[in-house]
Amino acid sequence: MVKDEEQPVRVPFWFDPLCPWAWITSRWLLEVEQVRPVRAEWRIMSLAYLNLIQRDGKGLSEDYLDLMTKAWGPVRVCAAAADHSGPGILGPLYTAIGTRLHNQKRRDDPTVIPEALSEAGLPISVASAATSTEFDQLIIDSHNEAFDEIGIDVGTPVLRIAGTALFGPVITPAPRDEAAGRLWDGLGRVLPIL
Repeated sequence: MVKDEEQPVRVPFWFDPLCPWAWITSRWLLEVEQVRPVRAEWRIMSLAYLNLIQRDGKGLSEDYLDLMTKAWGPVRVCAAAADHSGPGILGPLYTAIGTRLHNQKRRDDPTVIPEALSEAGLPISVASAATSTEFDQLIIDSHNEAFDEIGIDVGTPVLRIAGTALFGPVITPAPRDEAAGRLWDGLGRVLPIL
């Protein structure tokens, strides 16, 4: 268990709400918070921007291109929510969206975003950002904060630990309890975490 007097290690975590791998890793990091002095700092990146703009859509199937076009909506809503309520809203909103998309398998359900906004205590009007480019520069700036360092040959999740950005860890299933802490400790053997 984490002792109250320990200063937590801040771990910026870049996610796209649609990515199932980022979702699993994010749930692991929340488990780590329970057993190690670690705190996630949620940040957005965009698989749509990465794949459609930075990589020019090269090598993507028609189905994946369609998915990437749809991927703009949820990340735009996250950017609008952060603009509305500050970056601290990203964790609760990501959990609300991710639970519906990944755990409940409601990827094509148009009620996911309004329900998630309501659960996170945000006005439903924030959902209108899904089809607007108004917050795209916020997305790109956050995205570039990670990808300018790590390069565009990876996806999400991206974590920054002890000043070093890394892709992943991509894991399944997410370790729980002390097993989550042991995976964190293993990263510490590779990176100067502690």
